[in-house]
Amino acid sequence: MDVFVYGTLTEPERVAEVVDSFVFVGPATLDGLRLVEGRYPTLAPGGETAGRLLRTEAVDALDAYEDVDGGLYVREAVPLDAPDDYPDTAAVYVGDPDRLDADATWPGTGPFPDRVRTVLGDRDVRMRLTPRDPV
Repeated sequence: MDVFVYGTLTEPERVAEVVDSFVFVGPATLDGLRLVEGRYPTLAPGGETAGRLLRTEAVDALDAYEDVDGGLYVREAVPLDAPDDYPDTAAVYVGDPDRLDADATWPGTGPFPDRVRTVLGDRDVRMRLTPRDPV
């Protein structure tokens, strides 16, 4: 699975502590969500976020690291604009700003995961590979 990472998981050393096998596909940009700092980084509607596209099959380990079962983060699929040999979507983890002491608001009512899904469905949130600078 391809996963957009934007915080602690952009560092290979940290990823190696979480999953056994992975590869960084390359730099990527998430359009429509901006980075917000809190106890841990998270995302909020608007703007864009630079990060990396990570490929791994160890989704359960990532979910545990992001405390998905505990509700700290949710994992959602976002359209991926990339060449034909890539998947159509990539996952992104979005942390609950209230639980992360982050200055961000997700519009709507109801549980945090529902508000994230609504925003992702209503807005043109997309991920794209970012061209590397020539050497």
